[in-house]
Amino acid sequence: MRGMLDRPEQELILVADDSQEVRERIGALLVERYQVRLVAADQALAAACEAPQPDLILLGWQDDYALCRQFKREAQTRHIPLILVTAKRDAVDEQMGFDLGAADYITKPVSPPIVLARVKAQLQLKAATDYLRDKSEYLELEVKRRTRDIQKLQDVTIEAMASVAVMRDNPCGRHLARIERYMTCLAAAVARQQPALSAQLDEERIAQLGKSAMLHVIDRMTLPDRILFRHGEPDEGDLRLLSEGVLAGRDALLRAERKLGSSTSFLSDAKDIVHGQHERWDGKGYPQGVHGEQIPLSARLMALVGHFEELTCQHPYRPRLSPAQAVAQISEASGTRFDPMVVLALVEATPAFMRIAESLADDAAAVEVELQRLEDSLAESIELTLPPVS
Repeated sequence: MRGMLDRPEQELILVADDSQEVRERIGALLVERYQVRLVAADQALAAACEAPQPDLILLGWQDDYALCRQFKREAQTRHIPLILVTAKRDAVDEQMGFDLGAADYITKPVSPPIVLARVKAQLQLKAATDYLRDKSEYLELEVKRRTRDIQKLQDVTIEAMASVAVMRDNPCGRHLARIERYMTCLAAAVARQQPALSAQLDEERIAQLGKSAMLHVIDRMTLPDRILFRHGEPDEGDLRLLSEGVLAGRDALLRAERKLGSSTSFLSDAKDIVHGQHERWDGKGYPQGVHGEQIPLSARLMALVGHFEELTCQHPYRPRLSPAQAVAQISEASGTRFDPMVVLALVEATPAFMRIAESLADDAAAVEVELQRLEDSLAESIELTLPPVS
């Protein structure tokens, strides 16, 4: 980025006038201090578009207002300051020139001191304007870079937190990678089928839901092994512990939100997922027993994604279902356990779910690669938080 005082040795000034005598006289005044390009007024617009472009234009012509209007209309020239050099002395004429975008106004016959002073002032103003524009563009790029760094740090922190919970019951699985992909795939299918929801399920929100979904496992952190590895339906005591785990997970996210000092859509979705993923469409879920659209959309999506993952993974106490079998079983629970709208989206997305299940199947060797990737990402993210070396 160029510093405010780092001006070029000689700025380029375009002098355009319908009088050769006038443009040569003005050129002679400026040539010792600046680079000067002299052209007839009717060639001014074309000359201003040539590289290198001028830093300032002095324009004098019998129809200079029309030409000034053209300069300010063209994208290539509207940013170049323009001084009108004219015989028109009336205040109304001056006001019209300024209204059309002229930076200054010099009347003929020209006074050398006035020309030099006005040119110097406009070039200084342009240098300051260019500096501020460059500074603004630099800061905008820097903000985008830092935002990407923060996003990467957030993503890898989420994955690390969730991995701790997942490793308790599936140390050789790729559960989180599948969950993220299933969630984004299902949300996209809902957006396609339900135009009324497409505004809230745009591309950015769908990607965010995938990240938020990876935190669905934090309610497992406080559960004892006998609950986590139970077979069959939970009894009343189990439900109490499961509900407590859900509330503990939600409260952990609430504390994170309070420390942040504001709510974010990412944390809001994560809270809704953790708190509502075990609710049922018919109101027979936990921890609150809410039903229908009282359950946040993100949680309704997660309920189905989580159950699909549960059915298609290998467990010691029951065989794994194929994706098609899992979709068929989930469809039978449409309107009772699951939101019918989300089930319809799953049916449409079944081929994509099958591809995800196949490409991210549990495999010890593949998980070693995933763990190494996570370790590398953590190391890189830690570097992002370190102060720069002076």
